[in-house]
Amino acid sequence: MRAVTVCCFAILAFAAPDVRAQENYESWPVLRSTFPSTGGGGIVIKGYDPVITGGTCVTTFMAVEPGPEPKVYPNVIVFEALAEQGGVLCRNGKWRAFEGGATGTTPYRLFFKDGVFRGSP
Repeated sequence: MRAVTVCCFAILAFAAPDVRAQENYESWPVLRSTFPSTGGGGIVIKGYDPVITGGTCVTTFMAVEPGPEPKVYPNVIVFEALAEQGGVLCRNGKWRAFEGGATGTTPYRLFFKDGVFRGSP
C-alpha cells in the first residue's frame, strides 16, 4: 500500500505544471536605440524607439550590415503588448522590411514601466 501511495505522489509531482520563478522585467537593461541583432551575423539594429498603442508596441528601425560600405535595411516591427508587473510587456515581435518583402519574428522582448523601456538581455 505504501508503494502505491509513493508512486501516486511521484506521478502527481511529475504531472504538476512547471512552476518557475517569475522573470523580473525591471532588472533588464534600459533599452538603447542601437544594439546587436538577435539574428547575429554582425548586423546592428539602429533607431529603436517603440510606442505603445492599441494593444501593440510598434517601432521602425534599421538593420545595418557590417563592413566598409554597409547596407541599410529599413523595417517596422510590431509586438503584442500585455499588462505585466505593473507595466507593459512587448513580446512576439513580427518585423517586415519596407522594401523587398522580407519578414520575420524575433525573440527580443521589451518592457515599459514608469516611462522607461527595457530590452530583454
